Amino acid sequence: MLTAEPLATAVALAILGTLLGASALFSRAGQRFGVPIVVIFLTVGMLAGSEGIGRITFENYSLAYRLGTTALVFILFDGGLNTPLATVRRAAGPAAVLATVGVVGTAALVALGAHWLGFDWPSAALLGAIVSPTDAAAVFSSLRGSGVTLRRRVGATIEVESGANDPMAVILTMVVTEGLLHGRTGLGWHVLLTVLVQIVVGAALGLAIGTGARLLLARAQLAAGGLYAVLLVGVALLAYSVPTLLDGSGFLGVYVAAIALGNGRIPYKPALLRVHDALAWLSQVSMFLMLGLLVFPSRLLGVARVGLLIGALLSVVARPLVVWICLAPFRFRPREIAYIGSVGLRGAVPIILATYPVLAGAPGATRIFDIVFFIVLVGSLVPGATAGPLARWLRVESAEPPAPRAVLEIESLQPLNGELLSFYIDEALPIAGEQLADVPFPDGTSVALILRGREFVAAKGKTILEPGDHVYVFARDQDRELIQLMFGSPEAR
Repeated sequence: MLTAEPLATAVALAILGTLLGASALFSRAGQRFGVPIVVIFLTVGMLAGSEGIGRITFENYSLAYRLGTTALVFILFDGGLNTPLATVRRAAGPAAVLATVGVVGTAALVALGAHWLGFDWPSAALLGAIVSPTDAAAVFSSLRGSGVTLRRRVGATIEVESGANDPMAVILTMVVTEGLLHGRTGLGWHVLLTVLVQIVVGAALGLAIGTGARLLLARAQLAAGGLYAVLLVGVALLAYSVPTLLDGSGFLGVYVAAIALGNGRIPYKPALLRVHDALAWLSQVSMFLMLGLLVFPSRLLGVARVGLLIGALLSVVARPLVVWICLAPFRFRPREIAYIGSVGLRGAVPIILATYPVLAGAPGATRIFDIVFFIVLVGSLVPGATAGPLARWLRVESAEPPAPRAVLEIESLQPLNGELLSFYIDEALPIAGEQLADVPFPDGTSVALILRGREFVAAKGKTILEPGDHVYVFARDQDRELIQLMFGSPEAR
């Protein structure tokens, strides 16, 4: 027994390491061809599964639900940490409508189509609820692969909507599943009340936990820098679990808590953001690999026809129509509405939600799981490959300057009266072509470094600011507005 166990552990770790490494390497090829990363990871998992070349048997829906939920917590937490408050304010109205009314409208239209295809009403409603939420990670991974940056309002709406639409989908899925189990077909006023309670409780507790954690981080003196990352992991888990235990939305809670944390000053912030970015990627890869192992490709063939029809209804009719209705009052341009409606890619959330009725023993739940998996897998290919070209064709690209090839950051345990900002020198700026010695910097401000193409340039008095430069400026809080008058808006990290 003692000799067998190390070998079994080594084999398991070798398989896991191979799958993780293969997924990471294949993701580069997927980006080059505009294939969403979700498709790459799911495909690797399917190839390693019981009907693939790996022959790994896995059919534990309970474990998949728990691990998938945990992974989503870390993915949403990382997304919130990197979401500026200005982005939330810019997109709060339209994103809120899309995350509530839009989800219900999408679910209703898909349910109508599924019923027309032969599903009974409870099963059709369940299918519509499960596939209603979108996944911004799938959209932005496709855009990064094509080198496209969206206009701020368009990108912000897609991003905030995807972070906020999970609660409505979760509530609808659970309510409809209960209806399937107990023979109820109607959705009464209690559903609306449940939605309101989940959103209010989730947002309020998330804000309280995030704000409290930010104050705690500012005052805590931990023994090592790495312990701050451990503390944030604990905050992420609490931000999900506490609202969930108190009848709130845990997914919304963790997203709001992360926004509250990320928009404040916390110790070792750049390092912590990198840690949670890596943790989110590890969670995403592991989750999709596990979900790929969970599915049987032979069963997908049996639902291919209905999956293609419902997927087409979702992508071509339901999502675009609902987006047009929801965004019409917000004065979006027609081409912006068309783009937001066309790139509503589905990701991990629908597949995780599809495991819930299976665990609950709802009739027909296994077939619904297979259909949802098929829709996510196949439905991501065409929109994912066309997200970049469509953005160019509809002219929703951002006119912002290119991102710098390097990022300069300051890590500090204590909050500083100042910040290192990066600026792009546009030829229209008055300071373009000027020597640093001639720029009227405040006393507490200085240029730390200049990035020119692939080379760093030392900041000296005779150094000329050339168009196309990325300039790193350390500025005190009270001088920031003056610096922005000269250099424009800081670059997004």
